[in-house]
Amino acid sequence: MKKKILSVLLATTMTLSLAACSSNSSKDSSDKKNSKVEEMSFDDMKKEAKGSTVTFYGWGGDEVLNKWLDDVFAPDMKEKYDIKMERVPMDIDQILSQLSGEMEGNKKDGDIDMIWINGENFKSAKEKNMLYGPFTDKLPNFSKYIDTKSEDVNYDFAYPIKGYEAPYGKAQFVFMKDNAAAKETPKNAEEFLEFCKKYKGKVTYPKLPDFTGSVFVRNIIYETCGGYEQFMDMKADKATVKKAIQPALDYLKKLNPYLWNGGKSFPDSSTKCEKMYSDGELVMYMTYGAYDAAVGIDNGTYPKTTQTFQFDKGTIGNTNFMAIAANSANKAGAMVAINEMMSPEIQASRYKEMKTLPVVSYDKLSDDQKKEFDNVDLGKGVIAQDELLSKRLPEMPAQLVPVIEEIWQEEVVGK
Repeated sequence: MKKKILSVLLATTMTLSLAACSSNSSKDSSDKKNSKVEEMSFDDMKKEAKGSTVTFYGWGGDEVLNKWLDDVFAPDMKEKYDIKMERVPMDIDQILSQLSGEMEGNKKDGDIDMIWINGENFKSAKEKNMLYGPFTDKLPNFSKYIDTKSEDVNYDFAYPIKGYEAPYGKAQFVFMKDNAAAKETPKNAEEFLEFCKKYKGKVTYPKLPDFTGSVFVRNIIYETCGGYEQFMDMKADKATVKKAIQPALDYLKKLNPYLWNGGKSFPDSSTKCEKMYSDGELVMYMTYGAYDAAVGIDNGTYPKTTQTFQFDKGTIGNTNFMAIAANSANKAGAMVAINEMMSPEIQASRYKEMKTLPVVSYDKLSDDQKKEFDNVDLGKGVIAQDELLSKRLPEMPAQLVPVIEEIWQEEVVGK
């Protein structure tokens, strides 16, 4: 009987021991798999990603960008690295909702690899551990061609990036108007009010939280509330923010009666405003695309008499970024794709075909590479790059943006 008990105990001990070994082995294997990309050289990443598919999730409302991604970038990635790029058009809130659902469901190999993101969305995603990183230190083109000390690269809406995003393109808020329909060019907020009075019902801006409508309001805040400096370290306390932006709220309410629909309502998107401008319903349009006027004139969307302008005190600019989902099934492929997006050749193509401000540092380029950018004809109706960037203002801290948008909804619409 004792022998039988001893035998059972030994068997049980061996079973538990084997189970523990199996568990440890499984854990070691899982850890090794999860850390594999961190241990790779960039050449290893290229080998790992060969023959794979990289999904790129981002806003799909820019048809010019969509065409470039499909007709230029995707073939480039296939030819150079045998990587298939799959563009998934989706609004950022839907992207983050899907990613959140995958992570809550403990989906290890998620559907999302690359994400076009910036601002408060990046801050929220990073703080919820939804993004992979840091990864930029593993990308050769980041150190070789990007000004890694630039605030544009280290901060996103004043929020520290710490290697969790790589620059995709630069944006700067500008106005544009049809010179044939409106000869005056407002140089500041007061002149803009007079402009709206003269062209009553022919000017508007998108309803917040539309990205363009939101940056217009922030630009007006800078114009009417003494500049941007006070906001850089301001707490996201609603009462504090409201008090600081009160002059802008007063101004926007004063503007309302002269806007389209008397400021009782606003177009629901910048895309809608663009169509209203191209149809002649508006004499003015506003955009984050500094050179959109040239593209619109060239493809016949905008009147040939369209001219870009900005306020004398400047307009807000930012950088938009590429991030990687924390549960991406193809991190190696995503990093190869992001690295390629920062190459001088691809950035020059974006500059030429889409008139997008490049993220590469001109000083880091070779003479031949500089020629690629120097030879680009930016087209008609735009502001020269030197002048544009000389009036570039920083974005507000990400945490203030939704607070301002909420106050605008309560204090400005229909008032």
